[in-house]
Amino acid sequence: MKILIKNKDINEALKKVSNLGFVPTMGSLHKGHEYLIKQSKKKCNQTLVSIFINPTQFNNKKDYLSYPKNLKKDLNILKKLKVNFVYIPNKKDIYSFKRKKSIVLKKENKVLCAKFRRGHFEGVIDVMDRLTNIIKPNKIFMGEKDYQQLLLVKKFIEKKYKTKIISCKTIREKNKLALSSRNQLLSKADLIKASKIAKELFNFKIFLRNNKKTKIHLQKKIELLKTNFDIRIDYLEIRKKNNLKPSLNIRNSKLFIAYFINKVRLIDNF
Repeated sequence: MKILIKNKDINEALKKVSNLGFVPTMGSLHKGHEYLIKQSKKKCNQTLVSIFINPTQFNNKKDYLSYPKNLKKDLNILKKLKVNFVYIPNKKDIYSFKRKKSIVLKKENKVLCAKFRRGHFEGVIDVMDRLTNIIKPNKIFMGEKDYQQLLLVKKFIEKKYKTKIISCKTIREKNKLALSSRNQLLSKADLIKASKIAKELFNFKIFLRNNKKTKIHLQKKIELLKTNFDIRIDYLEIRKKNNLKPSLNIRNSKLFIAYFINKVRLIDNF
């Protein structure tokens, strides 16, 4: 496993590599990341994993500073998985040039998390553009847990590069809770609460398949979740899978939620 720090190291190491798979991460690796890496190893000749906590996608400085970090543990996981390359750049390497044209989301894309986290997806798309330009992978593997991020990055990257974005399923605990690095910030009691919310939303999706008056049921569910679990909800919405337009039918759509347990913001889709 080669650890690459500088951009010139990337150029030298990847010179003769063909069919390269790339898994972008912010570290604090879990089984969801491991699944992405295993998919890359199956479909590509060699795999590169990046570890970079991107400051521009955080619209809250405290959130950026408190993001969980454990580089030693991450490197041990990557070594066991027999990853070919690990890219650990610093901020200067990634942001070595200023963009000629700012990334601006279209009005129709300012929904779900884009509505509540101003500048977040602009930061994600910017860093993914820069990483793709540096690494030049054939395929990028991304999870469906942040489904909105997946769609926005896919649209931007595949339009600009020959790189293909490969969508991978959300990996969950046995208790239905989606794996996330942010779960490390939750207490045991909060983790139990989050798993109960996930189970409830799985059941709610089944209920929606057989019932009309979706808007009324959504509003009732929001109030019930707030009351029963003492959480703050940014949104609970049904949107179409292919374009995230509002939907009144759960078929060919997904149920999206973003909520806070104490000060930790969690997202999921079903």
